[in-house]
Amino acid sequence: MSTTVKNIFGVAAAIIVLLGFNLATNDNSRTLPDSEAKKIESAESKPVASLKDFNDAIVDIAEKTNPSVVTITTKRVQEVRVINPFSQFFGNPRDEGGTQERIQRGLGSGVIVSEEGYILTNNHVIEQADEIQVRLFDGNQVDAELIGTDPQTDIAVLKIEVENPPAVQMGNSDELKVGSFVLAIGSPLREELAHTVSFGIVSAKGRNIGLIQNRQEQWVGYEDFIQTDAAINPGNSGGALIDINGELVGINSAIASRSGGNDGIGFTIPINLAKRIMNDLVEDGEVTRGYLGMYMAGEVDQTMAKGLGLGDIRGIMVGRVEKDGPAETAGLKEKDIIVSLNGDKVKDWASFRTRIAAFKPGDEISLGIIRDQDNMTLDVTLGKRPQEQTASVAPQNKEEMDRRLGFTVRDLNSDIRQQLDIENETEGVIVLEVRESSNAYERGLRSRDIITEVGKTPIESTSDFYEQLEETESSVVLLTVKRNDLEQYIAFEI
Repeated sequence: MSTTVKNIFGVAAAIIVLLGFNLATNDNSRTLPDSEAKKIESAESKPVASLKDFNDAIVDIAEKTNPSVVTITTKRVQEVRVINPFSQFFGNPRDEGGTQERIQRGLGSGVIVSEEGYILTNNHVIEQADEIQVRLFDGNQVDAELIGTDPQTDIAVLKIEVENPPAVQMGNSDELKVGSFVLAIGSPLREELAHTVSFGIVSAKGRNIGLIQNRQEQWVGYEDFIQTDAAINPGNSGGALIDINGELVGINSAIASRSGGNDGIGFTIPINLAKRIMNDLVEDGEVTRGYLGMYMAGEVDQTMAKGLGLGDIRGIMVGRVEKDGPAETAGLKEKDIIVSLNGDKVKDWASFRTRIAAFKPGDEISLGIIRDQDNMTLDVTLGKRPQEQTASVAPQNKEEMDRRLGFTVRDLNSDIRQQLDIENETEGVIVLEVRESSNAYERGLRSRDIITEVGKTPIESTSDFYEQLEETESSVVLLTVKRNDLEQYIAFEI
C-alpha cells in the first residue's frame, strides 16, 4: 500500500472519529442509558468539535515537547591495522605496515527529563564513545557527561550543564493503552533531520523479541517494549514517545524492518522502566535488580497443561532452585508451577524474569503456584543478583584494562548458563565482544569463550579476573579457556 493511500486512510479514520464525537455531542434526539452516557462523558474530557481542533491539539503537543528532545553525536577513535601490500615481496613478511587512527562517528537522540539536565537515551547510542555532544533545540551544542549505562535494558543517562533546560513531563507507561495516539520525536538518518515528529498509535505492549540480546552480544536482556507504528528510523534511537497528554511514555529504541528503514514496527522502552534505571544510576551509580534464584524447567502452555491434568492454565515450571537463595528460603520447590506474580498472570519466562528484575533487592513479592495440583501462595523477599556485586577493581582501572586487553568479560550468571547450556560446575567468566585488531583475537580468543584460569590461577568472577591481571608482572597473559567443553591455553601480549 502506498504512503499516499495510507495517509488518506489515516485522515479518513480521524474524520470518522471526529464525526462520532460530534454525533455524541450534538444528537439530542434520543436518550442514552446512564452507563453509555458516562462512557461518552469520560471520553470527552477534552471535547473535539472539528478536524481542526484535533489537528491543533496534536500541533500543541508537538510544540511543547519538541524542545525537550536533543540530537546526540558521538566520536570514537579506533586504531586499525594498515596492511603493507609489498611486505610479501620485500623485507620482513611480518611487516604489516603498523596502525593508524580511524574516527567513527555516531548519531542518535535523547530526551531531557529533569531541570538538573539529565538526559535519557539508549546505551547503544553512546556505547564505547570517546566524546559525546548534545545539540539542543535552539541549535546550541554542549558536551555531555556520561552518568551511567545499563546495557541489559539499553538505557543510558547523560547530563548537560545548561541554564533552565526544557525538561519534558514524564508520564505513566503502565496506563498506556493499545490503540492510544502517540508522537515519536527524534533525529532520523542525519543531523539535518533533527526534531522530526511522526504520528501513530500504540500497536502492542509487553513485546519481548530478543533485540537487546542480539544487539549487546551479552545473551541476556530485559525487554518489555511498547510497539508503535509511529515512524522510527535509524537515528531516532533514544528519542521520545509522547502520549496524547503531552507526557513522555517511552524511549525509542529499535525497529523491525526488512528494508532497514521504517516499516511501521518500532519498539520503545517504557518510561516507568527507564525512570527506575535512571534513578539507580544517578543515586547509586549502579543498577540493582531483584533476584529470585531459580531455573526454569519449561513454559506451561495449553498442551503441557493438558498433559499435566491441570486444565487451561499458563505459567512456568520451576527447575533447579538455587541453594540458600530467596526462592528456596521462601519454600519454592522443583516442579512447582508459577501461575501468577502479585496477582497478575504469568504468560512466559521472558516477561516473568523481566518483571522480577524490575523489583529491587529486599522487595517482597507474592507468587501464585500449583504444587501437586494444589493452589498455594508464597511470599518471597528478593535478593541481590550475584553478578551485580561490586567489583574490587576501580572503574577507571577496569576501563583501561579492557582497552589494553581488547575484550571484556562478564560473570557466569544463571541466565547465561541456561541460554548457553553451561554446566553449574564450570567456574569462570565469559568473554564478550573481542576487538579483531587485538592481539588476543589474533592468538585465538573468541566471543563466548569461558576463561577459567588466569596464569594457571582458577577464577570464579570478574573480580578474580581483574585482580589476577593486576598481579601479573609480565606483559604476556596466559589464559585457560574452555570452548565446546574442551580446554586450551591462549597466551597474548598486552
